[in-house]
Amino acid sequence: MKRRELLRRGMFAGAVAALSPALGSAQNPSQAAPPASEVTPAGNGVDASKDLSSPNWKPLFLDAHQNETLISLSDLIIPATDTPGAKEALVNRYIDLVLAAEPPQAQRAFLNSLAYLDGESIRRFKTAFRYMSHEDQDDLLHGIAYPHSGSGWTGEAAGADVGHAHFQQLKQRIGMAYYNSEIGSHELGWDGNYTHGVFQGCDHSEGTHK
Repeated sequence: MKRRELLRRGMFAGAVAALSPALGSAQNPSQAAPPASEVTPAGNGVDASKDLSSPNWKPLFLDAHQNETLISLSDLIIPATDTPGAKEALVNRYIDLVLAAEPPQAQRAFLNSLAYLDGESIRRFKTAFRYMSHEDQDDLLHGIAYPHSGSGWTGEAAGADVGHAHFQQLKQRIGMAYYNSEIGSHELGWDGNYTHGVFQGCDHSEGTHK
C-alpha cells in the first residue's frame, strides 16, 4: 500500500472519530444552538484560508528556520504525485496557525520533535535537515519512520524509540493538516459543496424506532 493511501486511511479514521459528537448533536433538533459568543470564527463566516494563501503570509508561531524545515519535511511525507502534495496544500501554514492557538505544552512538544529532526541531521550529516540533499533527508527519515523491535536472536527488548515517537507526532500533524485542507478534502472525495440539501430526519412514528 502506498504511503499516501496509509495516511489517507489513518487521517480519515481520526476525522470520523473527532466529528462523531458534533454530527450527533447536529442531528438532534431538540438541542439548543450554542451562544453567539461560543461560535467559532468559521461559524461566523470567517475564511482563514484566504489569509493562509496570501502572498504576504508570515508565520505566527514558528520562526523562519522552523517553517522551512516543516515545508521540507511535509513535502517528503506527502509529495506531489498525480495530485498536489503537502507543499501545495500549504500544510506548514495551517500547522503554524493551529500551533499559535494551542497551549504551551502542545507547542513545546511539536518544537521538540522538530528540533530532534535537526539534531539527528547535524549528528549524522553535519547540517540542518532543510539543507540536506533529498536523498539524505529520505535516508534519515527511513531510520526513524518505523519502530525498532527487539532482537529475535537474543530476546533483547528494544529500548525507548525516541526518534520514532517524534516522527509520529510530526507525521500526524502533517497528515491532519493536509486532509483538512481543500486539496486534501478533494482527495478524500469532497465535491466542493458544503451542503447537500435539507437534512431528512427519521420518518418512523413515535415508539417504533429500532
